[in-house]
Amino acid sequence: MCLAVPGRVLSVDDTDPLRPAKVDFSGVTKQVALVYTPDAKVGDYVIVHIGFALSRLDEDEAMKTLEELRRVADTMTRMEPA
Repeated sequence: MCLAVPGRVLSVDDTDPLRPAKVDFSGVTKQVALVYTPDAKVGDYVIVHIGFALSRLDEDEAMKTLEELRRVADTMTRMEPA
């Protein structure tokens, strides 16, 4: 099973063909290649899988997805034995 996570683009290096970018994933910053999303820019939300942005999405969809991931994580935490 694969999981692609939304993140917000903080910066982009357009001088590199891979378009490396710093992307914020709810407080965790990672470097991501924007080569497959040539229209992505600072402030956009992108769906990322194994270090590559696969698509852009609007902020409302990103927030809905992140909230659902938080809900699932909270549920999993409550299910863990003490």
